[in-house]
This record gives sequence, C-alpha cells and structure tokens, in this order.
Amino acid sequence: MKKNIITLLVVFTAINIFGQAPTDPKPNDLVVHKVLNPLKKVPLDLASILMYDYDGSLISFDLEAEHINWTVKATDAYTEMCANQITLLDGVIYIPFINGEIFAVDNQTGEIFWKSRLGNVTDQIVLKNQIPVINNGKLYITTQSPVNNIYALNIKDGSLAWKYQLESSNNDNPVLFFDNKIFTQSASSFYSLDANTGKLIYQKTFEEPITGKPVTDGENVFVASEKNVLFALSPNKPDILWEFKVDENQHSIKEHIVCKDKKVYFAAQGEEVSSIYAVDSKTGTQLWKRDFKDDNIQYILEESDNIWGYTRKAKLFQIDVTNGEIALEVKLTTKPISNIEFSNDDESLFYYSDAALIQYEFKSKDENEVYLRTTIKDDVYSAFVKMIR
Repeated sequence: MKKNIITLLVVFTAINIFGQAPTDPKPNDLVVHKVLNPLKKVPLDLASILMYDYDGSLISFDLEAEHINWTVKATDAYTEMCANQITLLDGVIYIPFINGEIFAVDNQTGEIFWKSRLGNVTDQIVLKNQIPVINNGKLYITTQSPVNNIYALNIKDGSLAWKYQLESSNNDNPVLFFDNKIFTQSASSFYSLDANTGKLIYQKTFEEPITGKPVTDGENVFVASEKNVLFALSPNKPDILWEFKVDENQHSIKEHIVCKDKKVYFAAQGEEVSSIYAVDSKTGTQLWKRDFKDDNIQYILEESDNIWGYTRKAKLFQIDVTNGEIALEVKLTTKPISNIEFSNDDESLFYYSDAALIQYEFKSKDENEVYLRTTIKDDVYSAFVKMIR
C-alpha cells in the first residue's frame, strides 16, 4: 500500500512540473515555427509581379523577360486553392496558405526565411480570405474551424506572440490594426483587442452576424452586418455612433468596403440591383449611390480619387468619388477572379483570370495574356496579384 502511494505521488509531481497530462499531444491551436534563414530586408525586384495562383502556388513572374523567377507552395494542402492574399514589407513576402501555414519569403529569390503553422489540421481550410496585417513587428491573422483564433506572430521568426479564441468558426475577413488595437468580427460579435498583448478591450454583440471587413477613417471603426446595416463604432468602447441601412433587398457588404478622406465607400449586393454607396464617415449621411442592374459587384478599390472595380458579368468600371459618376465602363472578354493592380506607368492594369494573367491597356482596350496557365479549372475560387514596388 505504501509503495502504491509513493508511485501516485511521483505521477502527480510529474504532472505538476510538466503540466497536465494531455489528452491530445497536438492541440488544434498549436503554433509551430521553424527558422530557415535569418530575416533581413531585401531589395525589390521591380521588374516582377507576384501571382498567387488559384491552385495555391505563389509565383514570381518577370514582366520584362516574361519568365517565372521562382514558385513557392505549401508543405501540404487539403485542396488546390488560393483563397488568401499576401503582404510585402521590406522586400519580404508574407504568404498565408489554406492549410494554416504562413511563410516569410525573399521577393528576389523565393528563399524562405521562416515557416509557421497555425494548428495541426490537415483535412480542412484553416486560413481563408486572409491578408497578413503587419504592424510593430507583429503579424495578425484569424483562423477557421476548428482553430477559431486570432493570432499575433513575431515577424522576425514566426513565433507566437499571443492568441485569442473567437466565438465562431467563420472568421473569413482580415483584421484591422488601428490605434494600437486589433479589430475583428466573429459570428455576431465584434472584438477590440490590445495589439501588443491580445487583452480584450471590448466585445460587442449584435442581433445578427457581422460579416463585413472592419475599416477606419482614422477616428472611428466601421463594420457591416450580414444583411443590410453598416455600423460606425468607437474604437475604445462598444458604442454605436450611427447606423446606415442599405436598400431592404440588398445585403452582403463583406470585403467590399474602403475609407478615404472621411468617407466610407461600400458595395451591397441585390437580386435585381446592386449598388455602391458613398457615406460621410462623421454622420452616416449618404452622399451618392451608383446602381448596377441585373449584376453583382465582385470587387472594389479606391485609387487616385476613383472607385475601381468589376462585376460578376465582367464589367470593369471607374467611378468618380466626388459625385458617383461613371468615368469608365468596359465589358471585358476575360473574367477577373482577383484584385486589380495598376502598372507603374498607370497606362494599364493587371488582373488574373481563370486562364491567364491579363494586362488591360486603357488606350487600346486590349486584354493581353501576359502569363498563360497550362490548365484551366472550372471551380475557381480566387487569385491574387501584386506588383513589386
């Protein structure tokens, strides 16, 4: 009997020293990182463009020599899919893959500085619709089920700085860094977290899911519900400053929202009419609205006091932000599936289609195939392109 008691004491002591005996040696939210080369600033390869292909490969393509410089892929992936965007800082590319991996990559050579993996999931999509948000030496990103966290990683080596568990598994919007805080949505909750520590500042619960990407005008924060409401929130406390409702038959603002010069521009989808709205960020007063009949707005961005974008039916448009008037409207023969990137001389723009990287020239209206894929998929989700500059 005495021997059994001593044995139990030894076991309990071991558990106290090394932590609780784990039921799962690899928890879903585990962060594993590996440094392959010391992180350093890298000169920019200004002749090249980055293509995050819809098969999940990141490609550096030389626009002058018209050849592939290098390609980087995830270690493993549940399916061939891009579904995320990249961030370029100091010549280093930070790329999230759907399997939960994040790489820091040299833009010139494709050499990997470090790899980090969020969770140990191999049969689901962990990172979706994410853009690595980087400030003050940390990278912020949110994950899908079953991980359900927001993570802050140290960009010098990909190690974990902090993490915070979110309410829902559908965390498919990039976070907002503002005023040394991180803002993100999850199900019907909206979070404000201290960017340095991950400490919760506030959690605001709404009556319906919040699916909009958070943006800021430099004073307040704006986020949209799944249906038809845009909210203006205080960054320091869960106060709703104003609400703006789009037309009753419209919804799904999601990532189609930008801020510029104390104005909020966003697109809402409808069965018969989709619209782009301009709203005063101080008061929530509508300034103008531009309707698109029998079509949906797939993408918008603000560039040089214009709203650019394209629709589901491949209509490229340019709208003057001052009055909402259409400055350019073109029916493309190739259908964009990515963001839009303008050339350095502003005489053309680039986008990715299901078959190729396309350069659209404004004067000639030509759609040039700059890089042609060898195969074409039917079920394309998204791609991403970025000029190196």
